[in-house]
Amino acid sequence: MILPLELGKKGEQIAAAFLRKEGYKIMEQNWLYGHKEIDIIAKQGDEIVIVEVKTREGDYFEEPWEAISIQKIRNLVEAADAWLNKNEIDLETRFDVISIIFSDDINYKLEHFEGAFIPPVN
Repeated sequence: MILPLELGKKGEQIAAAFLRKEGYKIMEQNWLYGHKEIDIIAKQGDEIVIVEVKTREGDYFEEPWEAISIQKIRNLVEAADAWLNKNEIDLETRFDVISIIFSDDINYKLEHFEGAFIPPVN
C-alpha cells in the first residue's frame, strides 16, 4: 500500500510524463495560488490546459474523477485565472482530468478526460 501523499505525487509524475509523451509542454506543476493548487498547467498548440490529477489505489465505488466537487472546480478556475493574468497569457483554456488507478505498486490504468468540465459562470 502506498501512502496517500506518495500516491498523489506518483500519480502527478506519471500524468506529466504521459502529457509530455502526447506532445504537451508542461508549464508548471503543483502551482499554488493561496491555498488553491493546480496539479499541472500545460500547453497544447495554442491552448492552455489545466489538469487535475486524481489518483487512487485499488477498486473504489467511484472513479477518481467523480471526486471533483463543484468547489474544487471553482478553486481550479480561480487559480487558473490568476496564473493566466500573472503570466499575461490570453489563450483558450481547457480543463482536463487525468485519472490514475493503481492495481499494485507498479501497474495502473490511466484515463485522460479532455475538456472534463466547463468553468461555472458564477
